[in-house]
Amino acid sequence: MSGRLRASPSGPLHGVAQVPGDKSISHRALILGALAEGKTRIAGLLESEDVMATVRALRAFGIEVRHGEAWRVVGGEWRSPASIDCGNSGSTARLLMGAAAGFALRATFTGDTSLRRRPMDRLIAPLKAMGTRIDGEEHLPLTLHGGALHGIAHVNRFASAQLKTAVLLAGLRAEGEVEVIEPNPSRDHGEIMLGEFGCAVEVADGRVRLGRQRRLTGTTIRIGGDPSSAAFVWTAASILPGSAVETPGVLVNPLRIGLLDALKAMGAEVVITDRQMQSGEWTGDVRVAAGPLRGIHLPATRVPAMIDEYPLIAVAAAFAAGTSRFDGLAELRTKESDRLAAIVAGLTACGVAARSEGDSLIVGGGAVPGGASIGSRGDHRIAMAMLTLGLAAERPVTVDGAEMIATSFPVFAEVMRSIGAEIDELE
Repeated sequence: MSGRLRASPSGPLHGVAQVPGDKSISHRALILGALAEGKTRIAGLLESEDVMATVRALRAFGIEVRHGEAWRVVGGEWRSPASIDCGNSGSTARLLMGAAAGFALRATFTGDTSLRRRPMDRLIAPLKAMGTRIDGEEHLPLTLHGGALHGIAHVNRFASAQLKTAVLLAGLRAEGEVEVIEPNPSRDHGEIMLGEFGCAVEVADGRVRLGRQRRLTGTTIRIGGDPSSAAFVWTAASILPGSAVETPGVLVNPLRIGLLDALKAMGAEVVITDRQMQSGEWTGDVRVAAGPLRGIHLPATRVPAMIDEYPLIAVAAAFAAGTSRFDGLAELRTKESDRLAAIVAGLTACGVAARSEGDSLIVGGGAVPGGASIGSRGDHRIAMAMLTLGLAAERPVTVDGAEMIATSFPVFAEVMRSIGAEIDELE
């Protein structure tokens, strides 16, 4: 993908957009397959830069990962690698640190400049409490010395699915009770997939507890489309009058479709049909059509179900009548960029009245002039959100550093063009 993309004002979007497999589930399927006895077959794996970082890391741990008609993983005992380069992928780093902690090995984890700035102390604390020795402070690089773990009752104060899954992965080889207590719910893909691999998992009253049966058995996993990728299609259809698009076979886990609920509340037409259970997860065909949008207030309680989609709901708010307010966005400051600051900078560069107040975002809606050249700040979601905005602005929007899109949605431009979006690669 080119490092510079330009999104130009487009007509109504129509058609069917097929988005690739879910990134969160792709990471977990690979890692659980590597921990399981026997072979695991994975259909629909997202072949993005972040997921390939997990593939390379597992191979460095001595695990066989092959790509044919589908991806295949052969589980086994993990060995000490020379080093694990997680690239830009926080999921790779955090989930693999949890999984590796259960083995008697030594592993150094590092990543690119952006990942080395992201906080790891929230994971270091519970792993150390379980008996892991970790050399380093709160950022990568960190060296982990695993093995001989004991149980834990960990309170997941950040509502982080990565942290919850990492603790559960470490707990697979720990002695004693292992549970994660969640004051607020986070994505539940980890516990769902543990069950698919045969692990006893109890979920009740805000607690996720591993049962006595923790041996994993290889299986077949089918991965639905990524709602965080489909979200760009949905938002574009919402802000371009006359649009109506469909994304078939997309994950519709209730903890992942907060954006759809928000767009519907703002006035877009949202319909989900043909719901099916697939490897423990619900998928469905999602149709979104444009409607007159109005401003909305989303409280902090809405954040876990749409943490990755706030750049997009901010874009929708820019075209809505009235003012929108989004609260509780502190976690956005710890993403690939200070995502809250990046949203404000991108919107204001395009002529939108946007500002942050503490951990809240306020966006004034109306006509959007556009015409700006915006840097991605090394953040794939900011790059795609600003290009989505450019489709409905009065003048084109150019994004520099767009190569970062490949970390999560490498076919973004092709998918958007397939429904009529004007997105061009620039020299």
